[in-house]
Amino acid sequence: MAKAEANEAEYWNRWYASRDKEAANFILQQYSSLVHYHVQRISSGLPKNVDRSDLQSFGLIGLYDALEKFDRARDLKFDTYASFRVRGAILDGLRKQDWMPRSMREKSKKIEKAAEIIEQQKMRAATLEEVAEACGMTIEEVSQIVSEGLFSNLLSINETSGESGSEIALSGIEDTEAVLPERHLVEQEDHQMLANEIDKLGEKERLVVSLFYFDGLTLTEIGQVLDLSTSRISQIHSKALFKLRQFLGKGKAGERYK
Repeated sequence: MAKAEANEAEYWNRWYASRDKEAANFILQQYSSLVHYHVQRISSGLPKNVDRSDLQSFGLIGLYDALEKFDRARDLKFDTYASFRVRGAILDGLRKQDWMPRSMREKSKKIEKAAEIIEQQKMRAATLEEVAEACGMTIEEVSQIVSEGLFSNLLSINETSGESGSEIALSGIEDTEAVLPERHLVEQEDHQMLANEIDKLGEKERLVVSLFYFDGLTLTEIGQVLDLSTSRISQIHSKALFKLRQFLGKGKAGERYK
């Protein structure tokens, strides 16, 4: 282990001394697992039409960007810094891609409209089953469209006004692309509103959302934790996303990003 660390330190010295390409390749190879991790993590919630190889390319760009900008004099490990850069680069790449087909966007609007009508008629939130029946779709189809629409909205909420959305303000890192104060306040408000809506979900729905989006578990793994089938977890996940999508479609955050 000590020999491996000394070997890596030698390459870091060469990189800082002369931007040696061999040293860069070695370091990038050493931390390439970060790219794989974030590609797997983010792709688990993406539509099937999104090319995972694109995510890999975005992540590698983020990793190289981290190598270029990392200052080892700071009190921060490279893998911590690079992890934020890689994730940010993947999300930035997704924002710039028009990955949601027009037909899917039209269906998403149809679902939103149906949910609004049902809500006005019944004076309560519409259920997934009611919306599916009103739209002439299966519950699975509505669930898929809602999930993709939610991800699109979350990308917008997390977008920053800097050149690179991967710039994260961390202790010990100078943020040279700082977000404007008013934009930061807007983002804080959006995140707080979303957190409040998550708190309104049922106990199992909150737990599934937390385990999936914050702890990185798959639906199968969540099923093992909760002693439920994967299909049941998928149903709970879909209903939670449907409720959150309704909030994003009509709340302040939704109005800003429509």
